Amino acid sequence: MKEVNWQEVIRTMVEELIKDKNKERLLAEAKEIRKEMKVDVSAAELKLIRADRDTR
Repeated sequence: MKEVNWQEVIRTMVEELIKDKNKERLLAEAKEIRKEMKVDVSAAELKLIRADRDTR
């Protein structure tokens, strides 16, 4: 029977946990940045944009 290398098992689990936590943190940061980047466009501005597109 092969012995389990617990040090390697624990190291692998910790590395995976760190990667997952980093992904979660980066996704949360990206969502916040995306919220900040959203532009509030008024109806009047949309009409101007549409009119400009229609003239082309």
